[in-house]
Amino acid sequence: MLLVLHKPYGVLSQFTPEPGSAWRTLADFSLPPNTYALGRLDADSEGLLLLSDEPGLNSRLLDPAAAHPREYWAQVERIPTDAALAQLARGVKIGNYTTQPCMVRRLEPAPAMPPRDPPVRARKSVPDCWLALELTEGKNRQVRRMTAAIGHPTLRLRRMRIGRFELGDLAPGKWRELTASEREAVFG
Repeated sequence: MLLVLHKPYGVLSQFTPEPGSAWRTLADFSLPPNTYALGRLDADSEGLLLLSDEPGLNSRLLDPAAAHPREYWAQVERIPTDAALAQLARGVKIGNYTTQPCMVRRLEPAPAMPPRDPPVRARKSVPDCWLALELTEGKNRQVRRMTAAIGHPTLRLRRMRIGRFELGDLAPGKWRELTASEREAVFG
């Protein structure tokens, strides 16, 4: 079984709570027993999260050799220049690691997103913009660290696609089982 969940903001990608944490967990969503998350999204990130009860799918999906593309939409502070976007696309240094090249583009016009609870910090004197980044790797907080490295901190982050499978109009907090063709779109 392969499921898609539109993970809302403030939810850990695990079923057990962290000691002392106020974040919700996947246990709050009435998912079928014996499922587990394929990969992670940080609690402060939203969007497409796959879950399964099938052993081996995690490594099949996340193995860097498989190079499954993942698309993220990031709302960033200020408007990055073309040179800053080119730097992101080439790869940036985050800590002691240089990211792999990726595809990046401005989303113009900005996508219509439902409001987030709590709302994203907005400053009247500082514009923001949305970027689409397609990665084939997934280091810890990678998109946030990449946009910060070029001077544009991420305000809101949503995973929109894995492979050719898109989140679509699945509402935050809702989940469903993937069809055979959707499964093929994930693993290609």
